[in-house]
Amino acid sequence: MVVRRKSILKSTGFALLVLLIVFFAVFPFVEMLSISLKHPFDWGNPSLIPRLLNLEAYKELLAIGQTEREVPESIKNLLDNPDLTSQQRKAILKKFQDTGDVFPFLRYFGNSFLLSFSAALLSLILATLGAYSFSRVRYRGRSAIQRGVLFVYMFGGILIVIPLYQMAVKSGLAATALGAFLSILIIYMVLTLPVSMYMLGNYFRTIPFSIEEAAMIDGCGRFATILRIIVPLSLPALITVFIYAFMIAWNEYLFASVFLKAFKNLYTLPLGLKELFGSKHLIWDRIMAGSMLTAVPVVIMFMLVQKNLTGGLTAGGVKE
Repeated sequence: MVVRRKSILKSTGFALLVLLIVFFAVFPFVEMLSISLKHPFDWGNPSLIPRLLNLEAYKELLAIGQTEREVPESIKNLLDNPDLTSQQRKAILKKFQDTGDVFPFLRYFGNSFLLSFSAALLSLILATLGAYSFSRVRYRGRSAIQRGVLFVYMFGGILIVIPLYQMAVKSGLAATALGAFLSILIIYMVLTLPVSMYMLGNYFRTIPFSIEEAAMIDGCGRFATILRIIVPLSLPALITVFIYAFMIAWNEYLFASVFLKAFKNLYTLPLGLKELFGSKHLIWDRIMAGSMLTAVPVVIMFMLVQKNLTGGLTAGGVKE
């Protein structure tokens, strides 16, 4: 049998196309990293390599190496007062430290992580139960409900943000910080559930039903079967769905800008970066450093779980 070799021109063209796509995907992040490491005098430099490395923006955002500003002579005399306790001296000196209040990155980071992780986890739990019912349980109206779940994606977020906010106002949730947080958490769950259930439902159908039958013969009920059979065999799909839901909540801006606008302590990173971009404290290295740090959790998450995203853990589990 004659093996036909690919032409050099076709292989070269395909390789160039892949490199071009990778370049357009990676270049914005390389540019962000470059600007975040440059001093102000170097921002006009078209080269991606900084002339002089600048880590001050990252130190400021991460509250590393906070330096004290010059303390006035009158304050120094006050600190020499023997009647002052150590706590009082620390409280006075704290006012002359760079505390990062201009852009409290760590607070915004914590808010984003708590909200995104909670929404992704709850969405995953509900999607697992809903997808299992669509793929395994037989009941009247199942097909209509399954199609209706995706109906929410027919409307853009800009169309439903005002009705949802009115519902939160009339129910009293929008008046408190906890209520606003719960409102945005529920919204993120609703936004990610349709696709999560669709993805998991298709994956559950690939699992041989004979494995579940064997578990049920051994006395397992529905929930025990899901926990002991479906979840372990669907780990790649579950991780994928969790990452998808986490990314949606992590990068979401529209609903957060409406529901969390009155509660600055609950700002997420997209809201914080937008406020910084439009304030008098606009500094490009700080903005680019914040943008890079915002992308880090998702990148790390992919690197840690990429080996689990291979699928196919049921191969050889049963012979049909």
